[in-house]
Amino acid sequence: MAGESSRTAPHVVVLMGGPSAEREVSLSSGAECAKALRQAGYRVTEIDAGQDLPARLTEAAPDVVFNALHGRWGEDGCVQGLLEWLQIPYTHSGVLASALAMDKTRTKQVYREAGLPVVDSVIVPTEIARKTHPMPPPYVVKPNAEGSSVGIYIVPEGATEPARIGDQMPPSVMVEAYIPGRELTVSVMGDRVLGVTEILTSGWYDYDAKYSTGGSRHVIPAEVPDDITVACRDYALRAHRALGCRGLSRTDFRWNDAQGLRGLYLLETNTQPGMTPTSLAPEQAASVGLDFPALCAWLIEDALCRA
Repeated sequence: MAGESSRTAPHVVVLMGGPSAEREVSLSSGAECAKALRQAGYRVTEIDAGQDLPARLTEAAPDVVFNALHGRWGEDGCVQGLLEWLQIPYTHSGVLASALAMDKTRTKQVYREAGLPVVDSVIVPTEIARKTHPMPPPYVVKPNAEGSSVGIYIVPEGATEPARIGDQMPPSVMVEAYIPGRELTVSVMGDRVLGVTEILTSGWYDYDAKYSTGGSRHVIPAEVPDDITVACRDYALRAHRALGCRGLSRTDFRWNDAQGLRGLYLLETNTQPGMTPTSLAPEQAASVGLDFPALCAWLIEDALCRA
């Protein structure tokens, strides 16, 4: 791509921003992706996605869309449906996989049917979770359909009071058994598993730990036993396929190392993982020799091949 004339290079619209709780993350991802795609030789237009998106896409008339949106509306099948309606090729997963992966309960159902290990959880009204313990502590309270650790509360072992849940939470929440141990993650690109990363933080891997400078440290390859590495790679690829993902996905794990392989659980699959050069999926791509512009270009060519 880098050697092609800008007159013949595909025109890419990078969708970014949008109205979700992860808007700032998306703006950062989108800006980095647009820069990388220009370096790779593409013609690029950046669009901050709002209610006028159909008109702006029609006016821009791209050959392909790079979807750098995160969170609800951009990652849950909605914008994917719009792009299908407009018949514009786009990166990452389609309507069904996006909707399934954004719904944590549905994701767990798919995992179970694929024989993958998941953490016990229940869906309860938020008011109930504010007033009583839906399960014995320790447990985690989280929205059923958000990403980037938005709205997560941990109730520690021995807690006498339930979670002090904020006013911005949805009417129902997921309450999930807390698994002590280590945070691992695996990216899949097409049918290729990129690697296993361990995420090290001083506490819970929350929004600040993910996006603040120095909030976390990534170790790749993760320094874990061979059987855990093999299982993580196998489980991530099976999750990618079972959900029907395409392009790039990243599956997150919790591993209780005191229990060996029995302590390894899938938490969720991200159909549109963070896309800055230092984000987890691009780091894993770099570890196998694929730099950031090349990764972004691969996503574009993968989308165009499906058109």
